[in-house]
Amino acid sequence: MPKIKSYTPAWLSKPSPGHDLFTPPPSDTPKRSSLYSSTKANGALGPRRTIARRGSEVFIAVGKEIRWADLVYLKERWQEKDAQNQHGSRIKREGSSGSEDEDDILRDSIENNFAEGFRTIITPMGSDIQQLIISPYANYMAIVTTHTVRIILLPDSSHLTAQSVDVIKPKSWTLGPTTHVNDRSPVAATLWHPLGVNGSALVTVTKDAIVRLWELNQSDRWSFDKAALTIDLKKLVDGTTLDQNFSASNDVTNKGFSPDSFEMEVAAACFSGRGSGGWSPMTLWIAMREGDVYALCPLLPSKWAPPPTLIPSLSISIVGNLGAVEDDPNVSEPAKLLAQQQLDWMSDLDNQEPNVIEGPPGEPPTEIYTRPKRPGVVPRLQGPFDLQLSPESEDDLDLELTDIFVIGEKLDTEELMMGEEEDLEMEEIEREGLSLTVVCLLSSSGQLRICLDLNGVQAQWLPPRNKLKTVGRLAATTEPPSLLTFQSLDVLTSLESAEERWPMISADVTSRYSFFITHPTSITYISLAPWVFRLESELQSDSQAGSDFRIDLLVNGQSSTRERLYTNPAQGDSHLPLAAAVAIRDPDLGYFLLSATPFEPVAMVFDTPDDDFEPVRSVSPTFDKDAEVQPLDFYEPRPVFQPSHAFDESSALPAALEQLRTSRYKTIVNQEVRLSPVTLQIFTDAHKILSEETYRLGLAASELFRRCEKLQTELRQQITKATEVKARVETVTGEDQDDGEKPESINKALERRLEGAKKRGEALSQRLEKMRKTVTKATSRELSDKERSWVNEVKTMEASILGSELPANSPARLKQMLKRYEEAKRLRDELSEQAKRLGESTNEVDENLGTSSIDLRIPSDLRRAKVNQVRGLLERETALVEAVKGRLERLQIG
Repeated sequence: MPKIKSYTPAWLSKPSPGHDLFTPPPSDTPKRSSLYSSTKANGALGPRRTIARRGSEVFIAVGKEIRWADLVYLKERWQEKDAQNQHGSRIKREGSSGSEDEDDILRDSIENNFAEGFRTIITPMGSDIQQLIISPYANYMAIVTTHTVRIILLPDSSHLTAQSVDVIKPKSWTLGPTTHVNDRSPVAATLWHPLGVNGSALVTVTKDAIVRLWELNQSDRWSFDKAALTIDLKKLVDGTTLDQNFSASNDVTNKGFSPDSFEMEVAAACFSGRGSGGWSPMTLWIAMREGDVYALCPLLPSKWAPPPTLIPSLSISIVGNLGAVEDDPNVSEPAKLLAQQQLDWMSDLDNQEPNVIEGPPGEPPTEIYTRPKRPGVVPRLQGPFDLQLSPESEDDLDLELTDIFVIGEKLDTEELMMGEEEDLEMEEIEREGLSLTVVCLLSSSGQLRICLDLNGVQAQWLPPRNKLKTVGRLAATTEPPSLLTFQSLDVLTSLESAEERWPMISADVTSRYSFFITHPTSITYISLAPWVFRLESELQSDSQAGSDFRIDLLVNGQSSTRERLYTNPAQGDSHLPLAAAVAIRDPDLGYFLLSATPFEPVAMVFDTPDDDFEPVRSVSPTFDKDAEVQPLDFYEPRPVFQPSHAFDESSALPAALEQLRTSRYKTIVNQEVRLSPVTLQIFTDAHKILSEETYRLGLAASELFRRCEKLQTELRQQITKATEVKARVETVTGEDQDDGEKPESINKALERRLEGAKKRGEALSQRLEKMRKTVTKATSRELSDKERSWVNEVKTMEASILGSELPANSPARLKQMLKRYEEAKRLRDELSEQAKRLGESTNEVDENLGTSSIDLRIPSDLRRAKVNQVRGLLERETALVEAVKGRLERLQIG
């Protein structure tokens, strides 16, 4: 989770020029109520994305106009003016001849050297702006109201540093002047296609489930008047063949109720990133208000520019899939037809020669392809997806969806670059991630459902007419696609959730797997990193042993990071909703999050995740002129308290009186007050206005009183913390000693503390070793009977071998074995002595026979038999001795 360093900085707060970006003009201040007007806000319910960014530049929609500014320029200008003001006030205090007039002249001359830093953009809009969407290459911006869409050509950044402060009126076009109008269906989603040529393809989805693809061209005004491709999803969901007409009908007179108009009311739509793998960049995900999710793949403009890795990766996937299903008898006919259709689609691409054009400044040349005509232009509508939920979460299922956020699968570079020596140039954020598509669904109650697309969405088309009978019948029996709900999170409390509010999801700039959820009452940070990379390692692991157990630990273990970053103090006031948060990461701004209410900005400055943007400091801080002493972060950052805007709003009673003078009751305005039903009605309506205003003023005053009391408590806590830090610093530096004592140098104080730390470490080691021995003794258990007998046997063997006395409780078997061993040794000695004597006597007999004349010869066979008998006895005794010795050695070793 990013650590918040500070909230709305000074250069975005009053009275800085940055605060004026978000302040509405006095004439456009939102009105609470009037005497004869409805208090219900006009317009349909929908998202409020009134902040867009281009680098460090921001565009803020305020009413019907757009404020444009460079945040870096505003920050630097504010810092320079603050430094100049401090320098001027110092000169005024120290000098004796200074005057206020001279300071004012100096200040004015300083200010005249600066440009304003922000401009106002005016476009002819019929109602308040609800969304601002910038194209991928930041050359166009779509301005969306509840029913209309207008495209403007973004001006160059040099206008911000010019001395002029005039209003800018850029070149603009109305998108679909006869299509997106007030008497048609409201606009549910406006998206720039990630594969459009130089970011010039726009997709609009209306609430009546009609998808329109616009291919914008500045030189062709007709491209802004009529959509290049129109698809009616209500027709497509019931489509059967490719050659049917799925375009939207021009008949707007039929406004009757139908089940499709209720179940297929679009809430939001989105694409995944351009750098995603597989079919993800050309898949349009659509979330219906009632909870259904659909996918449209492939949705492409007639001219599209894929990234360099997209077509090769799809080609490998399609050819491999065709080879797997072609000869398999178990594969169904619809699957074989789908593989053949994908092959036809890829063959059409392979036969094309791409047109190479120059890309935007700083971008490589772009290869332009033509959308394949085979098997068809309109893809099949996949869905509704079956949301596979756990049984215990079915009761808590919330079907009122407000937004959808899709994170595409990562690109498989290993399979793509197999056999290649060069590495593929990709950003690090695209190399890592999950090989599955993650679909996040957000509901109006604040419930976030994180789903996994295990099967993966692929390109699909309806069957041709000649194969409708065989393929259509089998396709009707197949199971619908499904999404596995991995986790469900609640980002709101039960008191904060309301049906008329519209939470939104905004992408983060540091990771694909983190985002922000903006509710009118709060901003919440969500990160999927705790389980995404662990799940990917499990999916890539070849070991199947215990995989179910590991996956269960992953699911039930560490979950997604969820942290509330900001809570709107005016939670119960629907008049102050928050705009969708925008994350910015810039070397001069740092890691920055920006949102706004209709009156003021809401910003948060985070710690930078890494040191990529940190300036390189000198080795020696003594020679570093830019080195600044950073304050200790021992404080807790808090948002700046802003008094309620009820204090600044004018009363609605004068306007009500003016309406009364022009109403049908104007004759009684200047007359005396008479008791009548008309007079009672007028006084009753005036009392409602006054009571509502006084109620708001009372709440604002009580909130101001509570914050003043809380400020005293926070100030005491801050002083206490500062005192503690001061004492700790003085202890380290040795400045906490008494005046009478000899001051201790910093080096000696540090050495003394280091020596004390070493001694405490040694004492802790000794205590740990003592405790370990104590625990070891305390946990030792008694020996069993078998262990005791084995110990006695070993001791007996030891005594018998080493010659010591046998223990008294030694078994009789061991004593008998020892006797046998002694007897064997005795017999061996006797037989050896006998053999030796027998050999000597034999030699004497031979000598006597050689010298004596008497013939005393012994038969050779008898002598040989005796000698063999003696040798056999010796070998037997030797083997017995060796066996006993070996057993004793084994017992001793065991």
